[in-house]
Amino acid sequence: MTDSTDINYSKRAPGRRLAIFSLLFVALTAAGLYAVYDQFAGRSITFDSRLIAPETLLSVAGLLLVYFISDGLRLYYTLRALGHRLSLPAMFRLVFINLFFSNITPMATGGGFAQIWYLHNHGIPVGRATAATTIRTVLAVVFIFSLTPVFLLTLKALDGRTITSDIGTALAIFILIYLGFFTILLFRTHWLIGPLSKLLRAARRMHLINERRHRRWQFKARREMLRFSRSFSDYLRGRPLFVVLSVLFTAIFLLSLFSFPALLMASLDYDVDYLMSLGLVVVTTFVMYFSPTPGASGISEGVFGSFFRDILSGNHLILVIVGWRLLTIYLGMIIGLLVFQRELVANRRRAG
Repeated sequence: MTDSTDINYSKRAPGRRLAIFSLLFVALTAAGLYAVYDQFAGRSITFDSRLIAPETLLSVAGLLLVYFISDGLRLYYTLRALGHRLSLPAMFRLVFINLFFSNITPMATGGGFAQIWYLHNHGIPVGRATAATTIRTVLAVVFIFSLTPVFLLTLKALDGRTITSDIGTALAIFILIYLGFFTILLFRTHWLIGPLSKLLRAARRMHLINERRHRRWQFKARREMLRFSRSFSDYLRGRPLFVVLSVLFTAIFLLSLFSFPALLMASLDYDVDYLMSLGLVVVTTFVMYFSPTPGASGISEGVFGSFFRDILSGNHLILVIVGWRLLTIYLGMIIGLLVFQRELVANRRRAG
């Protein structure tokens, strides 16, 4: 018989891990902001009321709506191209759940699992849910990885930066690794069945799972991998309108994401070179893709501060960084935590 203490511990463990990751996110964010304050902002910070002026708040609210709505619609139309439909309210709840998990787990690993869990709970097979979230990610990666080399080579603001030369050296390697991984994942999925089967057999030999669960997981793993393998072809053969809309809303989502710093700087009466601001944020986002910290905390603030230190005055640099992260990350995370808690309560009620 299972000890009740073990059961209670297993229920508390995920909550403890989330709490630890959340504290790590906060600590690394604070460290990153302090580094910018100390190294790039001249230890200067002054709040500017222009950031909360009515016209600024109205512009920010409009851009936030575009940001969140396009984020939901890019996955919605990816699912539609795969032949599945999820209600729009459920889809937008998923937007915030993804924002929460992808930013408190290293390299956004939790975001993918959370989305698959959520979609499966709403009746979409695991293989198709995995394919939809992967295709959604690939579309964004293609945009970012295509634009980053262009901006690295053309932006004068990046000339002579040490981080730029480091990125340039690693750029080809990272792109090859990412594209190679996604090529195998999307076009040669069956290559992954063997390693996955060996992993499950190793877990069985180590007595991490019993024989019955081993057989069931082997069957489900093969079934879902084959479903996943067919899904990308199904996406390309899907209704052209849905495929085009999934790409279009990915582009709109990224454009809105990259536009927040320019909007904040304009509200502070800076003469903004929009293309330069856009390019610097694209390169910052590229670096964030390879950050091992939760939500690129600490690293994103430092890279952004390094890129924008010659554009913003010291007393505004920290303000814009916090505003950028607040609007694109922190706000969505807070909403996502609340939405996730409601989903858990609803699941328990349905199970009861």
